[in-house]
Amino acid sequence: MREVERYPSTYPKPIIGIVHLGLGAFHRAHQAVYLERTLARHGGGEWGICSANIRSNRVLVDQLRAQGCRYHVAEYRDSEHVALREIAALQEVLYAGEDGEDKEALLERMADPATRMVTLTVTEKGYCLSPATGQLRVDDPNIVHDIRTPHAPRTAPGLLVEALRRRHARGIAPFTVLCCDNMPDNGQRTRQAVTQLAAAQDERLAAWISQEVAFPCSMVDRIVPAMTDASFETLRQLGCEDSAAVIGEAFSQWVIEDQFPQGRPDWEQEGVQMVTDVRPFETMKLRLLNGSHSLLAYVGALVGHTTVYDAMNDPALVRLIRHYMKDEAMPTLEMPAGIDLNAYADDLIARFRNDSLQHRLHQIAMDGSQKLPQRWLSGTEARLAQGGGISCIAFGVAAWIEYCSGQSSQGAHEVNDPLRDTFAELHAHRQGGALVEAFLGLMDVFPASLTEQEGFRQAVHQAYRVLSTQGIAAALAEATNNNNH
Repeated sequence: MREVERYPSTYPKPIIGIVHLGLGAFHRAHQAVYLERTLARHGGGEWGICSANIRSNRVLVDQLRAQGCRYHVAEYRDSEHVALREIAALQEVLYAGEDGEDKEALLERMADPATRMVTLTVTEKGYCLSPATGQLRVDDPNIVHDIRTPHAPRTAPGLLVEALRRRHARGIAPFTVLCCDNMPDNGQRTRQAVTQLAAAQDERLAAWISQEVAFPCSMVDRIVPAMTDASFETLRQLGCEDSAAVIGEAFSQWVIEDQFPQGRPDWEQEGVQMVTDVRPFETMKLRLLNGSHSLLAYVGALVGHTTVYDAMNDPALVRLIRHYMKDEAMPTLEMPAGIDLNAYADDLIARFRNDSLQHRLHQIAMDGSQKLPQRWLSGTEARLAQGGGISCIAFGVAAWIEYCSGQSSQGAHEVNDPLRDTFAELHAHRQGGALVEAFLGLMDVFPASLTEQEGFRQAVHQAYRVLSTQGIAAALAEATNNNNH
């Protein structure tokens, strides 16, 4: 018998104090939930949210508007224990995609003095930064547009710059910019994108942003799979008919650097960790959770699994993940006193085995060219500097190269990545060692400081050689049996 705890929302309408860019499932299941609990505790207040989609999905905006911006989050501890929470923190939803009619409304909402914070979940590629160098991609067509046409921006950095320009011109203090995407030093990377774009438009504005705008870093953690027909059917069985609902695990974590000149909600009352330096927590999560997820995605897909739960019922993949976390990722981490990395790793294994989350491997595999530098490659450089083994990561890179062919044991699959055309071209004209060399030559993905190390190149070549000639099972066995462990 499924145990369902229900939490309706009953507080008075709050004032909008936060604008969020990226009205996706993660935002609705993570940041909005923390704000919901905060507003409920205070009986309303000044931290309501205006959330905007700045790329696709006009449908979601229309759905939310039709139901007064309210929706539900189902939080699963396991398949038999779920909390169903109504969310009313969203007070306004906007569609500001390229053809969106709400772009001016979004910019004016961001420029409103009542808005004291802008938060973002636009994925790594949404910041238009080179994954390898961290610099703004000034050749990106959308960045070129935002430089030439700053008052009608297309990108997240462009929207931030234009809204800050309006506040500066009107003598209004700037909002705080809080990035909630999975990137190392995400606040600093957001600052880099915004100030570089501003400098290309107006040096005085760029100087004001550099001096006056706070960009705290944060670390976010909650597994939120993409919604499917089966997900909505599960919700209907709970008595929840909600086309904008999301499902996630019960676990949730948010760590934020406490830099908010214009004020902030008292999030710590809801379990948010307010710290002076988020980097250790951020690196721990990126290398252990996200790095393991990417390994499961590429290797699991090649084996023939569909979801994380399926993959975690494969003993060989569980061995791979344990080896990777304990022998390659954990030795590169320096954590504050009191953080037990072994317990964190064991908790991750348990979370991956949550039978209520049908987290699809192909969803995790998206945008690998943007994710792998943070999840694997920075840790690989640290591990090589220690003289340690990297057989799991090398195997992961080899599996990613093979995944980018668009073929697995299950047949053809879509490669969803900004570089997918490049990947298709490389696979069409190269094979074996030449293919590996071509991928390692992608400087937007692999930094020269890593590819110039012969040990890294040899390890990837060896892993791909075994994978392409002996098959995925043999390559998986070699990665976990390597003496480097």
